[in-house]
Amino acid sequence: MSTADTETADAFLGGRLILHQPRTGYRAGADPVLLAAAVTARPGQSVLDLGCGAGAAMFCLAARVPGLEMHGLEVQHLYAALAERNAARNGIAATIHRGDLSAMPATLRAMRFDHVISNPPYHDRGTGTPSTHPPRETAFGESLPLADWVALGARRLQPRGTMSVIQKADRLPDLITAMATALGSIRIRPIQPREGRPASLVIVQAIKGGRSPARLDPPLVLHTAPLHQTDNGDLSGAARSILRDGAPLL
Repeated sequence: MSTADTETADAFLGGRLILHQPRTGYRAGADPVLLAAAVTARPGQSVLDLGCGAGAAMFCLAARVPGLEMHGLEVQHLYAALAERNAARNGIAATIHRGDLSAMPATLRAMRFDHVISNPPYHDRGTGTPSTHPPRETAFGESLPLADWVALGARRLQPRGTMSVIQKADRLPDLITAMATALGSIRIRPIQPREGRPASLVIVQAIKGGRSPARLDPPLVLHTAPLHQTDNGDLSGAARSILRDGAPLL
């Protein structure tokens, strides 16, 4: 079977990035692009993507902010290999570490970062039905508690470093509790699919050693039409700037 039978080459950020992804299983969409847009990184800083998959979030961030030191951790060898290929294809310097979050490679445990980003599995496997596709289940089914993702990510931060996580809105209580325990200065950005609809996602950021009060930002509304029309044709101006032009989420 050829690579073309098992993979696709997908355009992100209006074609600024081309990422190889499996044709079946977990495939990155808008979520990692939104996560990358929320990170306030500056050239010269270091970034660790926990569970980087094929690299969508970290490479979208690298495309917006040049000169970052990029590292990714991925447990699935298929996706780790894709991340390495995607880095090379897009001319992005990145180190991909193979390993489990709860048993990180020693080289990674010895490092500290300015930013840690993560798109953890969305589904608490205390409820729901697991996927029958193993790579997809690993990506979406939570085997390590969300609190552990946050705690282990916080350990990799330098003092005053920032952790950014995108997660389903119904996991917000768990995420706030975890970040309040391990970090501080929590900032929450709801993501609404359309005006008048409940937020379906949240991006939560926190600072190691932060002491500022929690902050709830206005929601980002993704689509302008009241009902689904097309995937891309009714994007809001803000969403289009982020997803197509690589703009930051302000």
